[in-house]
Amino acid sequence: MRITRRRFVGTALGAGAGLMLAAAFGPAGAQPANYPAKTVRIIAPFPPGGSVDLISRALAPRLAESLGQSFVVDNRAGASGTIGTELAARSAPDGYTLLVNTIPLVTNTFLFNRVPYDALTDFAPIMLVTSSPSAVSVHPSVPPRNVRELLDLAKAKPGAIDYGTAGPGTNPHIAGELFNYLGKVNLVAVHFKGGGPALVAAISGEVSVSFSGVAETSRFVNAGRLRALGVTGQTRTPALPEVPTVAESGVPGYEFVTWSAILAPKNTPPAIVKLLNERLAAGLRHADVQQRLRDIGFEIVASSPEELGAHLKREAAKWGKVIRERGMKVE
Repeated sequence: MRITRRRFVGTALGAGAGLMLAAAFGPAGAQPANYPAKTVRIIAPFPPGGSVDLISRALAPRLAESLGQSFVVDNRAGASGTIGTELAARSAPDGYTLLVNTIPLVTNTFLFNRVPYDALTDFAPIMLVTSSPSAVSVHPSVPPRNVRELLDLAKAKPGAIDYGTAGPGTNPHIAGELFNYLGKVNLVAVHFKGGGPALVAAISGEVSVSFSGVAETSRFVNAGRLRALGVTGQTRTPALPEVPTVAESGVPGYEFVTWSAILAPKNTPPAIVKLLNERLAAGLRHADVQQRLRDIGFEIVASSPEELGAHLKREAAKWGKVIRERGMKVE
């Protein structure tokens, strides 16, 4: 998956980067009259612990610092992000409800019989914030030391090797099914209620394989609690510099890059969309922030609203094809 980078590159939003971001956000652009005049809610449609929650909680204090009002994260998990996403879509288009989401925003349409929103028409795009590969990792008790050995084991024991997901249709599920599809194996998906619980299951050995984001996975790999076999992007990542890509390790053509985007309900005033985009971009442009975020696995994209809109259309087309060919469906 190719993501258009706008003007600068960086990486993931973590606690250490937060202090730098607070100082980096400045008074860019004219502020619409009286906005914000009260607390702004950022809906994260997944449980705490996953990449969407991490990004949401990193953005919230920085926007608060820049705009002088509280930005509060509201985790509304369920149905692979559908519950929280619908809540955001049905909220008043006044700038006081925002949504941070990722690939399920566009893939749920293909996975569920009915989704109560249209990802391409029911939201006002604000910014494609970050991108990040995932890491294919295993519990230390699992024998494979690399992707090729995992493929060999899966082929020798079809249906016996499992992997954790954050729920049907979530990023780890999509990444795992792409691995199955291109690797011609059948790892079995075990669904959990969020990326955090899925990662904990891999760390504890409850499941054998994880396809979690690099930002969440790298610290457990570095602590010896998981063994990384491959990263899912086109190139190696600074967060796990010694780990090869899945494509170079035995699955040619494999590429899975997750992303985070911030949106508002459709018909949100363009002046508010522009203000939020400018304030986010100003903070994410800071060189120290970029370095810190690169070190922990996220690349800053900081797109325009128009670039995010085009990106969502491309992602819907790409993943719709994979989902149809794998016969993926959520009942």
